[in-house]
Amino acid sequence: FPDTSTGSYIVVLIHNPQAQLSFAKAGDDKWTWLPPHYLHEDCMYKDGILYAVNTKGEIHAFDLSGPVVTVKTIITAPEHYDCDSRYIVQAPWGSLLLVFRIVHDHDLEYEYWKTTETKICEIDALWNKIELTNCLRDHVLFLGHNLSLCLSADEYPALKANCSYFTDDNFLWTVGYKNNHRDVGILKLNDKSREEFVSPQLWSNCPAPMWITPDLRKINAMGSMSQQL
Repeated sequence: FPDTSTGSYIVVLIHNPQAQLSFAKAGDDKWTWLPPHYLHEDCMYKDGILYAVNTKGEIHAFDLSGPVVTVKTIITAPEHYDCDSRYIVQAPWGSLLLVFRIVHDHDLEYEYWKTTETKICEIDALWNKIELTNCLRDHVLFLGHNLSLCLSADEYPALKANCSYFTDDNFLWTVGYKNNHRDVGILKLNDKSREEFVSPQLWSNCPAPMWITPDLRKINAMGSMSQQL
């Protein structure tokens, strides 16, 4: 994650045993473990605070800005959803999004695993209000391994507004069935319809697919320099 307070970066791991958290800042010579919570599924970092969501849908806030790390639970599970993955995403308009990913497993076809729905809880900037929504205000979600993102479709017109782009990030599925179908696609939030953006679909024994987020500011700057040359 970029660390705007220092102009540097911070790296966070969700690791075994039991999906615990550790972090390291630029220049650190070791990882710092973050007890006491576990079973985390996703995290995000902003203004010195690391926010992490666990399998219950709880959000914990770790204050990494001081000499001693402090932690508190800021959101308990808003509602139980029978889902397979949970994500925490910073929305550009200031809210925090708690996203639940629902997957349909074909019992008769063990190689087939398909995302069918995403439920989104929008949490206001003051942590006072939680609402279920299916509107992203013409924005786009990216879900899967690595950093979960919410981007504006106006700024990136190649993307489809009010959709979630997802990759296969189920650990047991991708590790236990390495040669099977990969759940990669686009899901429209308003009608739950799905389309593929990789054709034919991936069947691979490689590691699970993941999103790579380039530094768009540097890319734009390099593009401007090349035009000047």
